[in-house]
Amino acid sequence: MTTPSGIASRMPAPVYFGVSAVFHYLGPAFAVLLFARVDVLGVAWLRIASAAVVFAVWRRPWRLVRRLAPRQRRVLLGLGVVLAVMNTTFYLAIDRLPLATVGAIEFLGTIVLAAVGVRNARNLIALVLAVGGVVALTDLQLAGAALGFVFAFVNCALFMLYVVLGHRIANTGAGIDQLGAAMLVAAVVATPFSVTAAAPAFISPAALLAGVGVGICSSVIPYVTDQLAMARLRRDTFALMLTILPAVATVIGIVVLTQVPTIRELTGIALIATGVAVHQEPQGEEEN
Repeated sequence: MTTPSGIASRMPAPVYFGVSAVFHYLGPAFAVLLFARVDVLGVAWLRIASAAVVFAVWRRPWRLVRRLAPRQRRVLLGLGVVLAVMNTTFYLAIDRLPLATVGAIEFLGTIVLAAVGVRNARNLIALVLAVGGVVALTDLQLAGAALGFVFAFVNCALFMLYVVLGHRIANTGAGIDQLGAAMLVAAVVATPFSVTAAAPAFISPAALLAGVGVGICSSVIPYVTDQLAMARLRRDTFALMLTILPAVATVIGIVVLTQVPTIRELTGIALIATGVAVHQEPQGEEEN
């Protein structure tokens, strides 16, 4: 009989990106419901805390932490701090800037990571095509609150760290358990600064349920599928594959919302798809 882990190991990596992308864009939908009732810091805390509870019940990650070497524990501690601050600055940014602008800035980090790993002309062409597709799909508006751009670029830098540290734990064979431990650290880090802002949700079942939905859709399912993909791909390849996210968002708009795509959007999707198809995973090279 095939085990769930055996099935997971045989799934193509792009499948995980597709699942991650769908839930990546469901999370903000739940967050929109919350912004009217709960402060932005409270929404960030609900996302982090609810995800931490899910991982605690599902994986019981503290059992693994006791067996880790000090260096691995430091990586988990670093990842936990990154998750806490990254998720918080993301919401602080989208509270001041259009989501598309924050998303476009966030993708700058993944482009840097993908560019660092370019080893041949074929992969350089793939990167150029994917970047062109993201530019065509995203609407980067430079108007807005200056503080919003500060938060957006901090989030971008932290997202790069998330990819680097997440890739490191993914290759240990117990990435999801370590991710769960890091999310517990994130909850501890975020609680002193944000829990009071989440207080209105505790007297509103609908708001609390929406907060749990944000946590599951934005910090459990996408991060788990990221781990499954990271365990099979080089860091630069993973970063390039992240360009699929805005393309999936556009496709969801076409299929679910019956939005008519523009020529620019269709061009962007085609460029990203071509770039991902052209990219070639380097063989026989180790990556730290």
